[in-house]
Amino acid sequence: MEELLAVWRTELPEALVAGSEFSKRLMVLSGLLGEATRATVTRFDLTGADFDVLAALRRSGKPYRLKANELSRSLLLSTGGTSNVVNRLVARGLVEREPDQTDGRSTYVRLTPSGTSLAEEVVIANSKAHDEVLSPIPAELLENATAALRALAEHLP
Repeated sequence: MEELLAVWRTELPEALVAGSEFSKRLMVLSGLLGEATRATVTRFDLTGADFDVLAALRRSGKPYRLKANELSRSLLLSTGGTSNVVNRLVARGLVEREPDQTDGRSTYVRLTPSGTSLAEEVVIANSKAHDEVLSPIPAELLENATAALRALAEHLP
């Protein structure tokens, strides 16, 4: 990272604005965590989108279901993209669609018992993978960085 920043300081110093080093370091960390997630979900024969759907449904609380449009919005996926992922998970018996009894135009997507078990297993495995990536960082430093990021987030849209 130091070499990269030094090159930019020489080659195009105006490209290094106040947040440049921060954003580049944050992107490196994000990449490491993203790679850990990809490796984890692959072990469970899931895609990243599959994992996102399972995790969103599990964190929604019992009965682990969301309306299809709520699921799309929470994942920032198009309705078509969400539908493709849900179709794949339905075929594996991990989720099922159920009609909304109060609104015939809406459908719920719900975790099946095996989907609930898998979602919990993958979420826990992913948390452990992230913990492993972050393990070289002293606990106090990690707590301080988390607090700083929380404070920064308050200033963002």
